[in-house]
Amino acid sequence: MTPMIYGLGMVLFFLGVVISIALHEIGHLVPAKRFGVKVTQYFVGFGRTVWSTKRGETEYGVKMFPLGGFIRMIGMLPPEKRDADGKVKGITGGPLGKLIADARAVEYERITPEDEDRLFYKKAPWKKIIVMSGGPMMNVFLAVILLGSVFMLLGVSKPTLTVAQVSDCVQPANAAASVCRANDPASPARTAGFQAGDRVLSVDGTAMRSWDQFSNVIRDSEGTTINVVVQRGDQRVVLHADPTVNTLLSLDDPSAYVKAGFLGVAPTETRERQSFGFVVSTMGSYTKATGQALVTMPSRLWGVAKAAVGAQERDPSSPMSVVGASRVAGEVASSGQIDWVDKVATLLTLLGVVNLFVALFNFIPLLPLDGGHIAGAMYEAIRRGWARLRHQPDPGYADVAQMLPIAYIAASVLVVMGVLLIWTDIVNPITLT
Repeated sequence: MTPMIYGLGMVLFFLGVVISIALHEIGHLVPAKRFGVKVTQYFVGFGRTVWSTKRGETEYGVKMFPLGGFIRMIGMLPPEKRDADGKVKGITGGPLGKLIADARAVEYERITPEDEDRLFYKKAPWKKIIVMSGGPMMNVFLAVILLGSVFMLLGVSKPTLTVAQVSDCVQPANAAASVCRANDPASPARTAGFQAGDRVLSVDGTAMRSWDQFSNVIRDSEGTTINVVVQRGDQRVVLHADPTVNTLLSLDDPSAYVKAGFLGVAPTETRERQSFGFVVSTMGSYTKATGQALVTMPSRLWGVAKAAVGAQERDPSSPMSVVGASRVAGEVASSGQIDWVDKVATLLTLLGVVNLFVALFNFIPLLPLDGGHIAGAMYEAIRRGWARLRHQPDPGYADVAQMLPIAYIAASVLVVMGVLLIWTDIVNPITLT
């Protein structure tokens, strides 16, 4: 592993993430300005301002910690609503009421009478939805561009029936060890005499047409002896193997493990360019897998927390922060076992998956995420539309300020989650090995 190339891989990947964040905010900024919303700030990062410049009414800049970004639109929180008797609706008393009132006060400190028609909350619900969807949709667009470039230009690695590597021992897929230990049993492939370069022809008389077919046969053959015919040079050799039961990654859910037959051979791979239809179908599969990961994230974070304090080994498929992803990118860049095409393809794929995750995460209908504002706008549209159908008075805007207590709790959870992942990626990182 070359330290310089490792560091360069980390930096380039992290820069790609920062650019993705900047473009995410552009996805909000452009439609907001098009719809006449006053945008006072556009920043990449959080914390102390490192650099900024003002263009027109908007200040553009970079903060010290480039782990996020934001645009500041005036009038995000509507003024308080009152009933016919003049009483304020919603939460008014106690700490929560004070929190909401203080947030409204801060929101309107710098709003002038000239800004009244440019407040975000006054815009039509469909305009609010477009503005708040712009950021996540930018990440979806970037994911399509990045993954499409890999699939259609560089191609996708497809396994062949030629053996590239024979495992020395049996280790579960979720094991943290990278080398065989004294108590690890020899792999069935090593015992049977498989060699790198062998081309699989048939299993028990059935011709093998693809590596996937061969892999499925192995997974279903635990505890039985199989006869594998391979082409070795100019000879055909019959190998007698006894696949054993091992913990392997699920073929249906990449984040899950299953018990299946294990032989201990890895295939050689070739790159094949794919069609746009493949990009669409793969994006669908990635989206489904990402959604499943989001659903299971709370339970899997508990495992990360235990790994952070050394209570258990780090699950290789557990969530990681941008720090962890950058470390993996560094390992990919500096690996001597893959060529530059595979390195570029892997890094672009990783960045594309990160963008897809960011998009879906932001669509969660919970403040302070974009999805929370989208949900508020949709609720407002439904209420107004229902009122029109029933010939009732317009109920007006949705008071999203009433959701601020939940938003602060959610924001606190996100901060804790981010700190936990970053810390664990430093003290107990996931590595390629």
